[in-house]
Amino acid sequence: MVHQPSSRPRLSPSGDTEDTTDMSMLLAPRLAYFAGVARTEHVTRAAQELQVPQSTLSRAMVRLEQDLGVDLFARHGRTVSLTPAGRTFLASVERALGEIERAADEVRADADPATGKVAFGFLHTMGAETVPGLLHAFRADHPRVRFSLVQNYGEAMLEKLRAGELDLCLTSPVPDAPDLVARRLDEQKLRLVVPADHRLAARRRVRLAEAADETFVTLEPGYGLRRITDDLCAQAGFRPRIAFEGEEAETLRGLVAAGLGVALLPPPAFPRPGVVELTVTSPRAAREIGVAWLDGHPDTPPVAAFKKFLLSRRGTLLP
Repeated sequence: MVHQPSSRPRLSPSGDTEDTTDMSMLLAPRLAYFAGVARTEHVTRAAQELQVPQSTLSRAMVRLEQDLGVDLFARHGRTVSLTPAGRTFLASVERALGEIERAADEVRADADPATGKVAFGFLHTMGAETVPGLLHAFRADHPRVRFSLVQNYGEAMLEKLRAGELDLCLTSPVPDAPDLVARRLDEQKLRLVVPADHRLAARRRVRLAEAADETFVTLEPGYGLRRITDDLCAQAGFRPRIAFEGEEAETLRGLVAAGLGVALLPPPAFPRPGVVELTVTSPRAAREIGVAWLDGHPDTPPVAAFKKFLLSRRGTLLP
């Protein structure tokens, strides 16, 4: 059979992205029809299986061949058979339709009320004790819900919320942004952590101003706790001298234990040898912990259930 030229749009030989996108949009609605006809090798039978009029299916196949500029079928009365071009095209179409079906199965599974998935982000400092306890309590009533867990600093998690990569996140400070919804859940006291042999180590309480001449180890700029540290020191009347910047609170505790500085940190999950943790009496040293999500973003049933659970822990979030 001779391939007839077509005046309709064809795939650009240069691979131009816009041309390829236009062709994809043109062809996509007819791919399932093509696979059905190719599978049955009979237009009438395919029309019955696909539940479309035979005339609609026949016109769709003719238009598909015209759009591609090649013959996909050899026609023998009411039956058809694939040409070599048709067999090549079918292999790719079946892979594409299979990927679509797998994607549909995946999103349906993620939204299942009993076995769906929640993409949940939280601060590094909440990973050792707080989050495991929350998940354990939630799964008492939702034992098969799955979680994709992301530990990061606050701004990075808010970016992931906006990108649709997270459903919910526990963060601090509680964000105030027009595109987000945030709810305060709890408050966490911060302590001045000093080496065990430090001049203040024998104290139980301390004013932050008493550490004005100390060298500090802190989290990197962009972390919520770093911003809080800078603000508290400013309230105490000084700007901290920063010797080391890190990404994880327990690493900072290790630096303090090594005598490399002092730090403002939340309580540890487990006592750390070599350091003493002092209550800060002035200014009031605490950080708010809240849950945030994207405003107007529809929740799947498992996300809605976990959000309701988190909100019910207001005031009792932290162990």
